[in-house]
Amino acid sequence: MSAQTRAILKQYWGYPSFRPLQEDIIDSVMAGNDTLALLPTGGGKSICFQVPAMAMDGLCLVITPLIALMKDQVAHLVEKGIPAAAIYSGMHPDALELAYNQAAYGRLKFLYVSPERLQTNAFIEALQKMKVCLLTVDESHCISQWGYDFRPPYLKIADIRPYLPHTPVLALTATATAKVVDDIQLRLGFKQKNVFQSSFERKNVTYNVYHEADKYGVLRCKLEAMSEGSAIVYVRNRKRTQIISDWLNSVGISATFYHAGLDGKTRDERQYLWMKGKVKVVVATNAFGMGIDKPDVRLVIHMELPDSIEAYFQEAGRAGRDLKPSEAILLVSPADVKKLQENLTQSFPELDRIKLIYNALGNYFNIPIGAGENISYPFVISDFANRYGFSVVEVFHTMKILEKEGFLMLSDSFDESSKVMIKASRDEIYGFQVNNPQFGELIKFMLRSLPGVMTDFVKINEEMMAKKTGMSSDKVIEQLKRLDSYSFLSYAPRKDKPQVLFLSEFVDTRHFGLSKENYYDRKNDAEARVKAVIGFVNNDEECRSVQLLSYFNEKTKNTCGHCDVCVKQNSKRVPYDKIEERVQSVMSETAQPMKDVLKKCSEFDEAKVLDSIRFLVDSGVLQLEKDGSVKKKNNKKSRHL
Repeated sequence: MSAQTRAILKQYWGYPSFRPLQEDIIDSVMAGNDTLALLPTGGGKSICFQVPAMAMDGLCLVITPLIALMKDQVAHLVEKGIPAAAIYSGMHPDALELAYNQAAYGRLKFLYVSPERLQTNAFIEALQKMKVCLLTVDESHCISQWGYDFRPPYLKIADIRPYLPHTPVLALTATATAKVVDDIQLRLGFKQKNVFQSSFERKNVTYNVYHEADKYGVLRCKLEAMSEGSAIVYVRNRKRTQIISDWLNSVGISATFYHAGLDGKTRDERQYLWMKGKVKVVVATNAFGMGIDKPDVRLVIHMELPDSIEAYFQEAGRAGRDLKPSEAILLVSPADVKKLQENLTQSFPELDRIKLIYNALGNYFNIPIGAGENISYPFVISDFANRYGFSVVEVFHTMKILEKEGFLMLSDSFDESSKVMIKASRDEIYGFQVNNPQFGELIKFMLRSLPGVMTDFVKINEEMMAKKTGMSSDKVIEQLKRLDSYSFLSYAPRKDKPQVLFLSEFVDTRHFGLSKENYYDRKNDAEARVKAVIGFVNNDEECRSVQLLSYFNEKTKNTCGHCDVCVKQNSKRVPYDKIEERVQSVMSETAQPMKDVLKKCSEFDEAKVLDSIRFLVDSGVLQLEKDGSVKKKNNKKSRHL
């Protein structure tokens, strides 16, 4: 099969050969084996299911929780001439039905499905009509309660396997501990254990932890020193993305900001500017980065501590995908550890408080007891919190717990373009136009200018349609809605608000099924992950890369030689005359701030660099200015050691 899969790789993706492990994973899948593939961020996971699916007879069913990623991958496949579709919360019912029908009649090669869809009768009915050659589970760590991002709908994946008795499963993830690796295979019903795992080591990425009160100073210094490529700056707070971005622009560093609260059009525009190198830096929450393959990211800087080593490793892994030297920097101030521990406490509201908020959600959406299952509602968290007197933080964390318990699912705001599909036949269209001439201009425009509108949903722009038909935008929208009410067409208006989808019927809080065991188990797991993060940033005796690999049960004695720990260890063995030579080489007769000199000599222990500067000042080689800056003098002396 290797010759066939290589030919497919070349034809559709343009690559002459596979990356390490990709071909082994593909051969395993095509041999009909359940397979778990652990590949680091940027390791080419999508190739591992897209290529074999193209070589197999039937449809590849892809389960992923990331709506933005599934839409992006579907778009890329369609661009290559490969038929693909996606099913997720908030879609128009007619769009859902169309996607199911296309899959059932063999018109799709890939169908992407969000995990909550697996529980619906409509999906199960459609699944039994599909010829599925491969079941792919992306972000498969979500199936494990021991994983850092457990999602209960993933547990339903095993329930659909009896409908696909001869279909192999390919589970993919970038980060998983040994415990999670075993749990994934157990919960997906693997016939036998079968794991392909590449090393998590990224030899071209240097991991540095800087204990620094002046984070902005370090940030500016590092970005100004970056001569080529781009950078990602991660923060935990949406507001801070804009604050830091504005500050960077004010000091001459081109930057933009990105978070899930922005509308889809704005997010797409900012991502495009950064991808094309129009701006150097994107300041973002962790909503940014999934599925983005930008090879020249030289710097990934975390301004705050992440919740887990898994999250940090995945985000830091977006650096250096072109295999050129890159750096991941974690900036830590004295207050950060305490703040991380406070965040952990806030992440697990008391059970009575969770019940209170859940009950308020029912009132907010007017959902009667026993109703609401598989219904999606637009949700603005600040409006809900203000109306019922909750804090936004406790509502957010309660929603996350309810999501993990399988009650509901949250989606970030996304700008889903308006879509339309004409349902009437050509004969019916003629008769309808004769009897309803007021719709004539709009119908003619759609038939002339929207190819495929009679067989599939087509994206539209109501403002553009208004200009072309000579109507106002409001008039176009009104007519589209009326045509939808007449069943002449299906109209799915644009959505730009977050959605909450109730996965089960609303229950009386007296019979609220929140599992105490799961609640406390997850809290204990979260505490362990936070403890691991704190241990990582405070361990300045062991190479950063070795620490990270050890967390993922990959033992090595090979230190990276470049991280802050390795530099400190190495510099202890460097004689003072070497450090003095380096200090003098970076000096000029123009005074420089002391911190800049220290950064230029960062390969040495900072205390020894300061000691060398003091000696050179005392010896008359350097001159210390009143403002603390330092510069070179003409006369020279040497140290007698």
